[in-house]
Amino acid sequence: MLHKKNTRRAVFPVQGARFWPIINTDMRVASFFRGASPACLFLCLLYAPLSAADLPVKRIPDDSSLRVEIKDTWFTEAPARVLGRRPLVRTLQSGERIQVRTEEGGKEFAVVLAREWNGSRESLALVQRQTGAAWPGWTQGSWSLTRLKSTGEVLRIRIFLRSDPNAYIQFRPFTGDKCLMDVIIHEAYLVDSLPLPVPFERLYTLPVEEALDLAGNRFPRRYFEPDPGDYEDVRHFISAVRGRLSELSFRDDGAIDENGRHVFIESLDEQDGNGGLNCSGFAKWLVDGILRPVTGKRLAVGPLKQRFGDRGSSFTEMWEEIRDPFFGLDWIRNLASSVWTELRGESFGTLEEFEVRRWPFSQTIIRERPAGSPRSYPGHLENAGFGIEGLQPLLYTLAIDEPGRIYLAAVNTETGPPATADNLRGRPRMRQYFHVAALVPYFNRYGNFQIVVFESAEETRFNSFKTRYPGHYVNLVRIPVERIFNP
Repeated sequence: MLHKKNTRRAVFPVQGARFWPIINTDMRVASFFRGASPACLFLCLLYAPLSAADLPVKRIPDDSSLRVEIKDTWFTEAPARVLGRRPLVRTLQSGERIQVRTEEGGKEFAVVLAREWNGSRESLALVQRQTGAAWPGWTQGSWSLTRLKSTGEVLRIRIFLRSDPNAYIQFRPFTGDKCLMDVIIHEAYLVDSLPLPVPFERLYTLPVEEALDLAGNRFPRRYFEPDPGDYEDVRHFISAVRGRLSELSFRDDGAIDENGRHVFIESLDEQDGNGGLNCSGFAKWLVDGILRPVTGKRLAVGPLKQRFGDRGSSFTEMWEEIRDPFFGLDWIRNLASSVWTELRGESFGTLEEFEVRRWPFSQTIIRERPAGSPRSYPGHLENAGFGIEGLQPLLYTLAIDEPGRIYLAAVNTETGPPATADNLRGRPRMRQYFHVAALVPYFNRYGNFQIVVFESAEETRFNSFKTRYPGHYVNLVRIPVERIFNP
């Protein structure tokens, strides 16, 4: 028989240094081809947080005059001739330098107009040492045209509006007088195949801002223009939590009650020996750290275990005492309701207010499919949450739309053996919320996107968290961050 307290801890040994600088990369798009090795891509991406703050999109220096100059020799010439050209460097009227070069990958090649690295001298030295160039190809304003080697057929134009290899727009041929526009953030399509009234070839020389104007309000400009100042409180919260982690240790079923005692969540009995926290108790510790400086008290453990909102069905009702499948979901909902009610009022403590249920993208790119083709993303599913493959772009968009928030995640999947002719009366396969973590998406002072993960009294890496649970779901609730943290 599965003991209920086993549903309240992580089912993995947490690894990773507490103060690891979280770099949010997915080992892709440092070049324009999906065949590049993950190791090479990681080297390109590793120093992205060292770049200078980007400009608003409208202020990116225009390079259309350069594209007019090189159109016939680089964009429309036979592939063999283009691939034989040496890289060249040109300076825009703004003083910004651009390297024009080709990159090959599989059956494709790209003409890349790579903007010069815009970071500090120290970061430039690191990039040159690791990539061999000061022109990564994804610095803000970089532009590329991808074609087939065999026929010269044009496949796409890709433009990086931020110094982020995971955030870009692209245009694809459609009809004689129209092209298609995509907006992609961390492998998710925020805009998918939007028809624009301009021939694709016109984009060779059209200023980028004019192309964006054709999309009107369908282009989600805000996702390319975060204000680093909006995340000062979140950065302070991260620093404060990191400074207290050394005080903590893991203990199965452990939490701290309203009186500051280390207790067991199931029985509420005081722990013997050295007290510790499990994943759920650690999430409570984080929320207490936000609430206590304002209210002067910690939350009680008992009420956090109570059922919150609709979940499950008449079928799962009979298994709640035996398997406690919704513990993690009820726990984070009660935590969210408590903190919002205390800090903002009762109307903010409802499920409709604090649970994340909206998502702004329709598809995600699946690397295992041929050429990284996209697939539909189901979004929020009742009694499950969001598929983990869309978690990174979801957190990116949440960070833009709701600065000053962190998110508690209840990880879940279907567990148990399927029913068979010999096991009709056995334990059924059903969804179980078995782990709780805190996800903190934000932009650092340079304007680069990062995600910090706090779980089971540790800080871990987001890529580790995401790849640990393939095919799983996460239910998210939002938590407001206050300036002072003291659990």
